[in-house]
Amino acid sequence: MILAIDTATDTASLALVRDGIILAEFSWRAEQNHTTQLLPNLARLFEMTKSSPKSLTAIVVGKGPGSFNGLRVGIGAAKGLAFSLGIPIIGINTLEIVAYQYSETGLPVCPIFNAGRDEIVTATYRKTRKKWRQRTTEHITTIEQLCSEITVKTLFCGEYVPVIKEKLQALLKDKAIIASPTTDLKRAGFLAELGMRRLEASDFDNPATLQPIYLRRPPITEAKRR
Repeated sequence: MILAIDTATDTASLALVRDGIILAEFSWRAEQNHTTQLLPNLARLFEMTKSSPKSLTAIVVGKGPGSFNGLRVGIGAAKGLAFSLGIPIIGINTLEIVAYQYSETGLPVCPIFNAGRDEIVTATYRKTRKKWRQRTTEHITTIEQLCSEITVKTLFCGEYVPVIKEKLQALLKDKAIIASPTTDLKRAGFLAELGMRRLEASDFDNPATLQPIYLRRPPITEAKRR
């Protein structure tokens, strides 16, 4: 049984999957409350499925980009379970998790997260010749710069897209395909599916060295000197 944990953004998600079938999955708006909400919801997930951590055979976790607090909590919990149970751990890029549910559209898929300071975090993915590939690596940019590089119809997704929808449409016209908010909910089930592909290839991460992707250093204030 595989446990998928995604706490990289304001929307958190958990899923339990056995033999490719989702036993239980739920997503919720955690905002910045991952620290207090993750473990109770994880306990609820096991209770719903009448299972326990001892039944787990692997952990799949969203490794960012994302918020400092959310990634710290999610990856910390995933590493703790992997270490204590002696099971594999796999980290998946959070942008890919969001994009993957649109892989069958045939379009380039561009997930977007808010990076603050009028900037965004993004990457591009597309399924071609039956293979799902990352076309551009994750990076920080502006909406204007991103749109200047778009030359074909592209599907935009992610929880920040509704905020910038009008700007994308104004800059790109009919090249901008906007995912519906009702289908754009971040789901740990897709994270689990991406993780299963790597499990089948025995492509695991080392729990001791698995690190989150921040792209930008956390805003920690330096101590004032006397």
